[in-house]
Amino acid sequence: MKALSQKRRHPIAGLALLLLGLLITGGLYSVASTMNQAQAATTGSGYSAEDVTAGEKLFNANCATCHGYEAVGTENGPSLVGVGAASVDFQVGTGRMPMQMQGPQAQTKPQQFNDEQTMQLAAYVSSLGAGPAIPGDEYLDTDHEDVDLGNGGTLFRVNCAMCHNAAAAGGALTRGKYAPSLAEVSEKHIYEAMATGPQNMPVFSDANLKPEDKRDIIAFLKQIEDQGSPGGATLGSLGPVSEGLFVWTAGLALIIGFMVWLTSRSS
Repeated sequence: MKALSQKRRHPIAGLALLLLGLLITGGLYSVASTMNQAQAATTGSGYSAEDVTAGEKLFNANCATCHGYEAVGTENGPSLVGVGAASVDFQVGTGRMPMQMQGPQAQTKPQQFNDEQTMQLAAYVSSLGAGPAIPGDEYLDTDHEDVDLGNGGTLFRVNCAMCHNAAAAGGALTRGKYAPSLAEVSEKHIYEAMATGPQNMPVFSDANLKPEDKRDIIAFLKQIEDQGSPGGATLGSLGPVSEGLFVWTAGLALIIGFMVWLTSRSS
């Protein structure tokens, strides 16, 4: 014990411990970097070098003004490093990007790029850092044998209805922002919105909602869309508020009209 204690007091012992700590820290950093690179390679898989190069040219010509070269961001637009291919496919595929004008949030409009160009832009942005990938067809198949419409409806009401309305008709938010209607939105874009959280929408990662849960929600939304409005006029799909107002207004108008008719007959 005495000999061990003397060795610990040796002046080289501190230096040895420092070197050991640096080696361990460097090794852990190297492993983490390798894992991140592998994740980025997996996320960007399926894109060729030609796609990335073509996407970079399109990005520099059309997007770098706001998002900066190499998508590092500017005062006019956020960094896109790590947003993933799904975010680009959603924003560009729905016409929200490039923005037509500055405002509370990007407006949907006709696509400015065709499908191939959108894919190339997604390839370039995904090459800059790992992020959500474009979903596979198995998670967009609303007729899949494992689809659970009841689960999709429950998840939608718990996580989405407070903004998008229980009938997915959309609703107003604060400061001129709004949650859009989900009618006639493609399955792919609904999934990508959940995975990337555009505008004011939160991100529902696979840890929050599994890909199968997202598929159930999409199937539920498509069922609502296919059903239409079996009760007649939607009245904004606002539920008993608009329906009660309509009945009150129509009933009051009927009573007033009846009173006018009675008084005119008595005179």
